[in-house]
Amino acid sequence: MAVDETQPIAEGHPAVPAAQGRWHWSRFGPWPRRLGIAAAVLVAWPIVMTLVYAVVPPPVSNVMILRWLGGNGMTRDWVSLDEMSPNLPRAVISSEDARFCEHHGVDWVEFQDVIDDAFDDQEGPLRGASTIPMQTAKNLFLWDGRSFIRKGLEVPLAYWMDLVWSKQRMIEVYLNIVEWGPGVYGAEAASQLHFRKPASKLTRREAALLAAVLPNPIKRSAGKPSRRVTRLADRILRRMAGIGPYVTCLGG
Repeated sequence: MAVDETQPIAEGHPAVPAAQGRWHWSRFGPWPRRLGIAAAVLVAWPIVMTLVYAVVPPPVSNVMILRWLGGNGMTRDWVSLDEMSPNLPRAVISSEDARFCEHHGVDWVEFQDVIDDAFDDQEGPLRGASTIPMQTAKNLFLWDGRSFIRKGLEVPLAYWMDLVWSKQRMIEVYLNIVEWGPGVYGAEAASQLHFRKPASKLTRREAALLAAVLPNPIKRSAGKPSRRVTRLADRILRRMAGIGPYVTCLGG
């Protein structure tokens, strides 16, 4: 029989809380709610900041912060894509992501070939296993190192960033935040460190040498290249000679 909740409870009859049987955060204390809020912030942060960074230069990246906390310095100087030698984006795209202008964040055509690339025992892999949007997502919002979790997060972030940003903005941000030596970030700082000149003055060979030290700038040096880096730079120079039709998204 239905209970009329409007009627007074008979004397001696135990009161039954109206919310009994319902689930409440309060049952478990404040921590589940705090953890839920923290998780929502972590998810929303890269989504929102991608929109902000479409027009505002990122002041710092996650990788920079983590390196700094680990005791490394931080040297960087943001310059626009127009203030870089066009040789540098061409060299980096030739080396890291030849289909940069064609894919939408993740290049499934080349992905398996990149993963299967040979490894250099002393200086790390010959090239990275990520597209430029994936590497930008990792540097800005994630962390370094080998992790299936991080790689899984890179993919949706890369698609989102490629949707929001132009290709010019993507390569501009990447070239300004990527590490080119311990604590050295971005094209301008790298050019000054390795060649004592601004990024706008980089020659084709110097740009190829900078591209060749990626993705392992800690063990490789563009200013004092090893034999392996020199050979890789030569290979990048050959690729640059024919990459013109594949970088039309950069304009110019």
